[in-house]
Amino acid sequence: MASGMRSMVSKDNAPSMVSDCLRNIDVAILAGGLGTRISPELGSIPKILAPIGERTYLMFLLSWLKYFGVRRIVFGLGHLAGAVLEYLEKNPVKNIDIECVVEERPLGTAGAIANMRSEISTSPVLIMNGDSFVDINLCEFIKFHQREKTEASIVCADLPEAARYGAVQLDNNNRIIQFLEKKRGVGQGLINAGIYLFEQNIIAEIGKNGPSLERDFFYQQPAGRLAGLRSCGVFLDIGTPEDLARAPEILSPYYN
Repeated sequence: MASGMRSMVSKDNAPSMVSDCLRNIDVAILAGGLGTRISPELGSIPKILAPIGERTYLMFLLSWLKYFGVRRIVFGLGHLAGAVLEYLEKNPVKNIDIECVVEERPLGTAGAIANMRSEISTSPVLIMNGDSFVDINLCEFIKFHQREKTEASIVCADLPEAARYGAVQLDNNNRIIQFLEKKRGVGQGLINAGIYLFEQNIIAEIGKNGPSLERDFFYQQPAGRLAGLRSCGVFLDIGTPEDLARAPEILSPYYN
């Protein structure tokens, strides 16, 4: 049984490279959401380009993924896709192959993954929400996925108050028993942190039952099919004004 994982680095000692564990694993980033909660602050700026100090959240993500040797990233874009495409064109990234898939209409999280399927070439693939972050060692997550011999693994962040997100229940063997709806007064609990490792057969299933990865896929899975890795690292939801405001201090160690 894996123990809870704590923060990958201290804020005063961010490494230049942890490993090259992502060298042969595609990373797919979901960045097509509407950003309703944060739109009063960002206006016409997509969430993934949200300013973090003098930089952007996208610049942070790229720097963070470089710690793990990433070589290929596929972006799933939708709302305000043009701004992201222009940013990537003006700010080319060395040593990383970047592909962008733009949805013609809003597809939801499951639909976006299904729409990106033709560009995903590895099994497993690391899939991330483009508007959230959890401070976790991705190489340890990959080892967890391999050790559990599961088709899908989810990073589960341990929060003092899980009510805003809904909770995830794990058994003693790191298997997800159920997902609980958002509910006031839940208190401390595990949440879906928005970082996944999926084998190709899971990618093939996603999107067939509906547009939501959470409701139409995760919630429909039998108990024990999915594995969950507990993380005690800092969690940020860039799509909320509160977390966007505290992001510069938390994320600054990862910029290079």
